[in-house]
Amino acid sequence: MDDQSDGRQGNGRNLKLPVPGKRNILITSALPYVNNIPHLGTIIGCVLSADVFARYCRLRGYNAVYICGTDEYGTATETKAREENCTPQQICDKYYAIHKEVYDWFDICFDEFGRTSTPQQTEVCQSIFKKLMENGWLTENTMQQLFCETCNRFLADRLVEGSCPVLDCNNDSARGDQCDKCGKLLNPTELKDPRCKICQARPCIRDTDHLFLELPLLKDKLEEYISDISVAGSWSQNAIQTTYAWLKEGLKSRCITRDLKWGVPVPHEKFKDKVFYVWFDAPIGYISITSCYTPDWEKWWKNPEDVELYQFMGKDNVPFHTVKVFSSHVMFPSTLIGTGEKWTLMKSISVTEYLMYEAGKFSKSKGTGIFGNDVQDTNIPVEVWRYYLLTNRPEVSDTLFTWTDLQAKLNTELLNNLGNFINRVLSFIAKPQGLGYGSIIPDASGAESHSLTKRFAERIGICVDQYIEAMEKVKLKQALKIAMSISSEGNAYLQESQFWKLYKQDQASCSLVVKTSAGLVYLLACLLEPFMPSFSLKVLKELNLPPENQFSLRVENGDLEKAKKPWEILPAGHKIGTPDPLFKELKDEEVEAFRKKFSGSQAERVAKGEAEARKLAEQLEQTKV
Repeated sequence: MDDQSDGRQGNGRNLKLPVPGKRNILITSALPYVNNIPHLGTIIGCVLSADVFARYCRLRGYNAVYICGTDEYGTATETKAREENCTPQQICDKYYAIHKEVYDWFDICFDEFGRTSTPQQTEVCQSIFKKLMENGWLTENTMQQLFCETCNRFLADRLVEGSCPVLDCNNDSARGDQCDKCGKLLNPTELKDPRCKICQARPCIRDTDHLFLELPLLKDKLEEYISDISVAGSWSQNAIQTTYAWLKEGLKSRCITRDLKWGVPVPHEKFKDKVFYVWFDAPIGYISITSCYTPDWEKWWKNPEDVELYQFMGKDNVPFHTVKVFSSHVMFPSTLIGTGEKWTLMKSISVTEYLMYEAGKFSKSKGTGIFGNDVQDTNIPVEVWRYYLLTNRPEVSDTLFTWTDLQAKLNTELLNNLGNFINRVLSFIAKPQGLGYGSIIPDASGAESHSLTKRFAERIGICVDQYIEAMEKVKLKQALKIAMSISSEGNAYLQESQFWKLYKQDQASCSLVVKTSAGLVYLLACLLEPFMPSFSLKVLKELNLPPENQFSLRVENGDLEKAKKPWEILPAGHKIGTPDPLFKELKDEEVEAFRKKFSGSQAERVAKGEAEARKLAEQLEQTKV
């Protein structure tokens, strides 16, 4: 039984609960919205980054759980359901399955990947609401909203279109919340010539009553929390800047209810026909999904003494989780603080900027960029995609995805550096006796007196310490760069030792170099496992080692110290498997084909594919005639 588990079963697995005295880490990533297919910007912005950190925590022996799921309520789901002529629940079921398939392909290892359209979400959300109501943090207020008399409903922001009120913009398709042409944030009542997106009728303005969270009253408690935890949690600079920018602007009362049907019902007689605004209930999904993972969810979420909460998200999500955001969005910590209960509040927040696609921005609504289902059609292995996205992780500023950059990283860094080192070492060991070691790890001694190996081990030890320091601070891109530098050190060590000459001239020294290098291969599989788990499995197979006995970075079992003496990692006499090339070159013509194939929007690509299929069918029909 896993020593981090309480031993109870859930869905055929051991459930992990916090263990006093251990380091207990609760990891969440922003819940991806369910009305579309996730693109690469979504994947690197939240789920992949959190997966890397969760895998690292497991390597260190920390008691960590990774919680995520799809955000399923709100206007966008209702709109998508109308577009596809089905119910919101059917839309959620369809896209939840698509999201799950994409994340499975990317080797994202959740402890629980749930969804927000569950009874547990309703229960937790309503419970938190009632506490806020009891504590006097909620007020009633009347606001003006567009009402469509034809549809007999109030119109949410995204159900309204009209002309942008900004002078000289001239966009007649601005949404009720934002104009995509000039970028102006809007209220629906500001639009000129508004029209209902459902029936195109002109709506009128009516009064409607809503509930508001009084953020100004929570300001002191919130600022105290942020000033303490942003330092203790080593928040990234962009998270700190974004948060304090919103605080400086000033907190305002925020509406937490909406005139919709698809959402968590408000448990209040006067507002029983309304639902909670999606950005009130969505972050609560972290808690409700945890409650689906274990009935003892409060041991994770109401245990600030024993649990550290790490959250991962893109910069557009930061205000939801720290302060506030445009229009009438609210924030997660304020909601929890307002209940007066002892919640596990966020310790560390890791934020990414935007990943741009060649000529512009990834966009789910416009269908531009590379999407999760696209990558499976490229025949480029998942470890390459993960590596590329993580080396390009936009930690400080927006970064650009280009096919030529992907090609360069694969061919230069993965193939010529990492793959070359591993293949050189294992291929030499696999050669028959007289030319190599007959696939057997040789015995070796005298490492401390072998100056080249001793200096090499010292450099590796420094790199391992730097890798751990970077990972502890959630500097993922820096840690990956350090791990790859170890491979470069290995190549330099092989060259300087001239092991192919030593084999004939100094067998003892050659055996030491080879045993040390083989240990480094295993160490690289360990350090790179959080970033490229499928690559690590391939290396373990070539080393003929079972995945369950994977090397770790735990202090208590001595693995961390052994990492700094790579000649001690693999035992003499161990028989390795069959070495095979780990990476395949990406050629210029393939890159050009990908650029052409994935240009334009997804809709345009589908239409083009359908047209080509019709043309081919016509040609076949003519051939038959």
